[in-house]
Amino acid sequence: MRLPAALMPLEGPVFRSLWLAWLGANMTMWMNDVAAAWLMTTLTDSAVMVALVQSASTLPMFLLGLPSGALADITDRRLYLASTQLWVAAVSLLTASLAFADALSAKLLLALTFLNGIGLAMRWPVFAAIVPEVVTKAQLPAALALNGISMNLSRILGPTVAGALLAGAGAAWVFILNAVVAVGALVVILRWRSVKRPTTLPGERFLGAIRIGLQHVRESPRMRAVTLRVFLFSLQMSALVALMPLVARRLSGAGPGMFTVLLATMGSGAIAAALLLPRWRARLDRDQMVFWGSLTHAAASATVALAPAPWIALPSIFLVGMAWISTANTLSTSAQLALPDWVRARGMAVYQMALMGGTALGAMLFGNVAARFGVQAAIVSAAAAGAVLLPIVRNWSVGGKDVNLDRVPTHDLLEPVTAIHLDEGPVMVTVEYQIDPAQAAEFIEVMQLTRAARLRRGALSWGLFRDTAIRGCYLEYFLHENWLEHQRRLERFTAADAELRERRLAFHIGEQPPLRKRYVGSQRLHL
Repeated sequence: MRLPAALMPLEGPVFRSLWLAWLGANMTMWMNDVAAAWLMTTLTDSAVMVALVQSASTLPMFLLGLPSGALADITDRRLYLASTQLWVAAVSLLTASLAFADALSAKLLLALTFLNGIGLAMRWPVFAAIVPEVVTKAQLPAALALNGISMNLSRILGPTVAGALLAGAGAAWVFILNAVVAVGALVVILRWRSVKRPTTLPGERFLGAIRIGLQHVRESPRMRAVTLRVFLFSLQMSALVALMPLVARRLSGAGPGMFTVLLATMGSGAIAAALLLPRWRARLDRDQMVFWGSLTHAAASATVALAPAPWIALPSIFLVGMAWISTANTLSTSAQLALPDWVRARGMAVYQMALMGGTALGAMLFGNVAARFGVQAAIVSAAAAGAVLLPIVRNWSVGGKDVNLDRVPTHDLLEPVTAIHLDEGPVMVTVEYQIDPAQAAEFIEVMQLTRAARLRRGALSWGLFRDTAIRGCYLEYFLHENWLEHQRRLERFTAADAELRERRLAFHIGEQPPLRKRYVGSQRLHL
């Protein structure tokens, strides 16, 4: 009996094993956040300090996301992911030791939460990059939804286990269990054998990899839109997540149990929505999914904040979970489909920075609003801001046609007549086109797309010049840092690049192909 479409990727043993490891990793995250948030309420009455637990957990993902993505793209992803689990286990053991010794203060707890967040920051981009390696492109949306299910199943299991331990044994035992689960996930990761990415070139340099990652996102219209939309959505949803311990205290039956029930109910809503996503995707495009998901989240969040009793808050927070996974999965899928494999971890790291940066900023912002005007005012204002911004950002589309980003061979690198060292540079390439002057506007439009494509593949600069003596003659130039980066662009050439090249060459009317020349910067000038 075959699994339903939403669960189909689990038929693959590699994805299934990694999914279980991701479930364990996410459980440690939620158990740590629940224990730290509740422990903070016993150390201080400050709403700001309680909200800062969320900021301390997510801020490292904003600060370290891109360096992590760069490392994930230029190192062995399996070993790198395993090292992040070791870090989480070590921090959990340290936190448990201090909790047993009754040596935790509010500020120290924030610092340890920040250290735990570093482990989360370093592992997220690499796992996001691994998923497309182990499933087909057709299964990618379902695989990403299953990752959402993992996140939200852990949102149920983690807080449930943490809540039981908080009530029966104390916060220290939650951190001990965190370490055990992290080690278990480590074992699963080490058993996986990743596929080496084929290349004959030396690895990228760390700082150069960061630059190219940022440049790729900047020159991709889809990634720019996704980055903005996920930042605004995370800003909107951060208020309820950060202030949920205080919402639980306000409701009848307040205590660790109510906090756990709220988190588990939100996670249940997310799981239910993940199973329904294939049906919704068949009826709505991505922009519609994000619009209605964000609007539903805003309305349901405000209802939770204003609910006088659990029987109103719980159905509303179930809807919050449904809206959250629907919107987040749509944005994540859109980002994954806009990124080629060679830069995927860096691109998803930028996505993570926007997501977690919005979450951390929102937690600090709405925590201060809660301190001055109350928890209800903070959550309702966040929901209202999210709803008001929706019509303003609708032109930032995350949908449209998905291009083919599979790598294809290209052979446009002529052998130099003299030996060139890999670090020699910069390298300038010029291409001369002869076009029909009547088609100049259309040609320039295609060349603007060419500019973005060349910069996405690592070029330092690009320009297009018109010959003043010959009508219809244009000279394109682009610059690479050195000969190694000039060669590396061939390994980044995709089917979409090949299609754009054909569109570009279709304008050329010369008898010979466009004249292409390469120049290497001289290290010394001889006068």
